[in-house]
Amino acid sequence: MADRTAQIKRTTKETDIDLEINIDGAGKSEIITGVGFFDHMLTLFSRHGFLDLKLKALGDVEVDYHHTVEDVGICLGDAIHKACGDKAGIKRFGNSTIPMGESLASVNMDLCDRPHLVFNVPLEKQKVGDFDVELVEEFFHAFVNHSGATMHINLAYGGNTHHIIEAVFKAFGRALDMATSYDERIKGVLSTKGTL
Repeated sequence: MADRTAQIKRTTKETDIDLEINIDGAGKSEIITGVGFFDHMLTLFSRHGFLDLKLKALGDVEVDYHHTVEDVGICLGDAIHKACGDKAGIKRFGNSTIPMGESLASVNMDLCDRPHLVFNVPLEKQKVGDFDVELVEEFFHAFVNHSGATMHINLAYGGNTHHIIEAVFKAFGRALDMATSYDERIKGVLSTKGTL
């Protein structure tokens, strides 16, 4: 089995990001982005997705958190795409539905090299603490565009904004773990075309 790790370095005038990932990890993480709530969500993602994630991001957070959150999504997408390699033998599809208190969210994913996001997660409040909740969708747009994933993220119901977003990130981790898992019955890539 190939080593499924990746290191991504991305530097712009707005952010400086170093990211390391191991898809076949144990859910260990070291995450510093300067955005506390986002760090919490990425830690949950790593733990529930059983992937190891080291991330250090320096961004222009004095402006706002947009550039940091979006660019981390770009780097994480690039890392997943690189770590998955040719995708031979992986299940390709993953899904998870997670309850968090009164909230229930689901993520359905296809690692198909056709980026597309459906984000059906109405968030009534604009902020959790000082975090702009609209950045959650921006993060996932960046992720799908750089990982090549198709993702459908849906909220069945929920009231507490923190709980809703937490359920989404936990479901994201579990769906990704499923999609990247090997199945010995799969020869090559899981596609009738023979390629993704």
